[in-house]
Amino acid sequence: MSDLTGEYRLEYFEEEGFHRRECSSCGDHFWTRDPDRELCGEPPCEDYSFIDDPGFDEAYSLEEMREAFLSYFEANGHERIDPYPVAANRWRDDVLLTQASVYDFQPLVTSGQAPPPANPLCISQPCIRMQDIDNVGKTGRHTMAFEMMAHHAFNAREEVGDKYAYSGEVYWKDETVRYCDGFFESMGANLEEITYIEDPWVGGGNAGPAIEVIYKGAELATLVFMSMEQDPDGEFEMKDGNRYSKMDTYIVDTGYGLERWTWMSQGTPTVYEAVYPDAIEFLKENAGIELTDEEETLVHRASKLSGHLDIDAAEDVEAARDNIADKLDVETERLTELLRPLEDIYAIADHCRTLAYMFGDEIVPSNVGTGYLARMVLRRTKRLVDNVGVDAPLDELVDMQADRLGYRNRDTIRDIVRTEVEKYRETLERGGRKVEALADEHAGTGEPIPVEELIELYDSHGIQPDMVREIAEERGATVQVPDDFYGLVAARHDSATEFGEEAEADERLADLPETEKLYYDDQERTEFEAVVLDVFEREDGYDVVLDQTMFYPEGGGQPADRGTLSTDDVTAEVTDVQIRDGVVLHRADEDPGKGEFVRGQVDGERRRRLMRHHTATHVVGYAAREVLGAHVRQAGAQKGLDSSRLDVSHYDRITREDVKEIERVANELVRENHSVKQEWPDRHAAQSEHGFDLYQGGIPPGEQIRIITVGEDVQACGGTHVSRTGDIGAIKVLKTEPVQDGVERIVFAAGEAAIDATHRTEDALYDAAEVLDVDPQDVPETAERFFTEWKERGKTIDRLQEELANLRIETAEPAAEIDGTPAIVERMDADADELRAAANALVEDGRIAVLGSGAGGAATFVVGVPDGVGLNAGEVVGELADRVGGGGGGPPDFAQGGGPDVDALDDALEAAPDVLRNVLNA
Repeated sequence: MSDLTGEYRLEYFEEEGFHRRECSSCGDHFWTRDPDRELCGEPPCEDYSFIDDPGFDEAYSLEEMREAFLSYFEANGHERIDPYPVAANRWRDDVLLTQASVYDFQPLVTSGQAPPPANPLCISQPCIRMQDIDNVGKTGRHTMAFEMMAHHAFNAREEVGDKYAYSGEVYWKDETVRYCDGFFESMGANLEEITYIEDPWVGGGNAGPAIEVIYKGAELATLVFMSMEQDPDGEFEMKDGNRYSKMDTYIVDTGYGLERWTWMSQGTPTVYEAVYPDAIEFLKENAGIELTDEEETLVHRASKLSGHLDIDAAEDVEAARDNIADKLDVETERLTELLRPLEDIYAIADHCRTLAYMFGDEIVPSNVGTGYLARMVLRRTKRLVDNVGVDAPLDELVDMQADRLGYRNRDTIRDIVRTEVEKYRETLERGGRKVEALADEHAGTGEPIPVEELIELYDSHGIQPDMVREIAEERGATVQVPDDFYGLVAARHDSATEFGEEAEADERLADLPETEKLYYDDQERTEFEAVVLDVFEREDGYDVVLDQTMFYPEGGGQPADRGTLSTDDVTAEVTDVQIRDGVVLHRADEDPGKGEFVRGQVDGERRRRLMRHHTATHVVGYAAREVLGAHVRQAGAQKGLDSSRLDVSHYDRITREDVKEIERVANELVRENHSVKQEWPDRHAAQSEHGFDLYQGGIPPGEQIRIITVGEDVQACGGTHVSRTGDIGAIKVLKTEPVQDGVERIVFAAGEAAIDATHRTEDALYDAAEVLDVDPQDVPETAERFFTEWKERGKTIDRLQEELANLRIETAEPAAEIDGTPAIVERMDADADELRAAANALVEDGRIAVLGSGAGGAATFVVGVPDGVGLNAGEVVGELADRVGGGGGGPPDFAQGGGPDVDALDDALEAAPDVLRNVLNA
């Protein structure tokens, strides 16, 4: 077993006269040009030294620093590529958000399955790290939204030949450190102050040596040399306790924090003043936050020490702040009182940028996936805005950042934020009662409300933990909110655990070649011939593997084809078709025999109906984006024979007017009779031309991907389609409905199914017209008139029931006097509404009501008790109901119940005075 010490002994370090030292504070090894340096330079071993003393020759804005980085690497042989969206699930299915520039190239490029878009390349990639949410604003350096400037090189060992999509070495460790030093030098940094700390990297089953680059107390870059994979027999044991061995591919994965570099160039108290100067000035002024000269000085001094503050490392914020307060010789309470409003301001600015990234890249708030994370950030931001006293609308604050980032869909962004804020208000009104009930449950127990309950309240109802604390304290319960609360919430959703894994194929299956897919060659063809390669016996039939097939396997929301496989002796019905690792499995009711020659016949009518509906799905999706906005994306789809459904991301309900316009746009595309084109371009070329909207229906594997073009709509798709849009016939939207918050379902029919659906609707209309004895076009007006008359009739019945009840009670004689109050005991064979109305009238008149009814073939009781009478109505009803073979109860003032024995009703009412006395005296 080996360690990685030798991996850091670079020729570049030797050429430049670097020295390897061990930090006298933390024990880490680092490389430096200064032979006398004893500390590694990273907090808490050393404090920031660049605040009020910038580390570069000039002050840079974000935009200027980004351009300086990209231009430097372009001048040094790297190709600049455009950044990817912050929603990483657009091109991969194991994560939700983009958290590093290397995410852009995982898993296909880093595994060697596909070539990179350029090699070497440089990029400035917007990222969002939800795990940093609790640090934002407090540490002075953490931002949830950030740009990772990076340069990458993808290498493969020469001896592996053409096994991978790239080969040979572009550059490796020495050149990477040389580029880093060179960029620092171009910025005017003092190279003597830079330290390179040895810090091996591990992640996602890979590992490698890595270097943290520290300058004047700040970590400005990380240089990762991804070159190992997990292997139980590997020679390298890493810090996660696992062993690793060398990979065939090895990748330069660097990260230069744009915000940190900009901060270093300006030397402001925190990174937030450097990154969000305009937003912070606006927020401070709006919230009325003004600091005296003495307070400004204290903030500056605290900022230089804030490198020690990190919720992930400190036991808690308070403990870390106590340490800073001691060094400043100030009370912790005084320091907290001064910093907390500023921390909220900083967090608001950062969160608004995060929301601008999310909504600008067309993430729609919902209760799952990236939509949930966007909703979580928005609600936390709204709470911070309210806490600190900023009265500007949240959509205006987010728009400030969207404008700065250059997004063109700013109107949609503002609309989304306004809609979400209103939904949040409604959620809080509903959820407050749940908090009160939970607080009552834990009040007086001596135990705080469990953290899991707090997370569930936030997760399910959007209720912030500090709001729970306020309500709980009012009701005698306690709440202890962990400092990493929002990180814990995000961890529920921002992980690969939300995605399922494919079951492993059988060993026999793994040995079979991929099936040749004839259905892509001629989608109209339904007959073919093939050889049976293998047959797997199952509980409910046989899985038949052919060398080639016209049968389309279930996928992309399209059901499998059906049909037959025939030999001279056997005709097997194919009832299902699945694909596993490129091998198509035909589920059949008979075994045609391994090695046999078979004739396949696909059910042509079924295939054509599915083709029309699949192509119509593309058309309806395009029409929905045209009508509702570019943020609309497919959230799910299912094609059928009689109808299909398309689930789309949208922040509001789809109106009837929207439906009509979607239909109009869709059918116009059908009438224009566009050719439906199929092509297999290189993945990077397709992504470069069309963006990640390609992957509406999922992320296909492979270096080449199948692209379907329908008019202006372009998608990666593996389904079967008609040749021209005119072959669809017609499209009819049958209904829309919410699937969940943020996702709307459009149900539609195409071709003959659309005509059939229209006929069904017309038949229902004509049937209604016949019942109402009016023309079909008069049905809506007639139905409205009947409904109005029905409501008025109901009101009349209610009024008459009330008058009848009043008339009955006016003539009723008391059956007894209970606790000085007259009790009316009467049998009224009326419905429950009339009984309750009569009982209420008696109670309002100051009398006890005991009313019984035998209507409907069962005995019913209603008991009402005026205020101040020491009688429990629920107990009275329970006694009476028991006498008729039933039960009942309710609160002390009003209760009802009954039983099946109507014959015993009169006897029960006759005994009611005694029951009243017994309950009173019990």
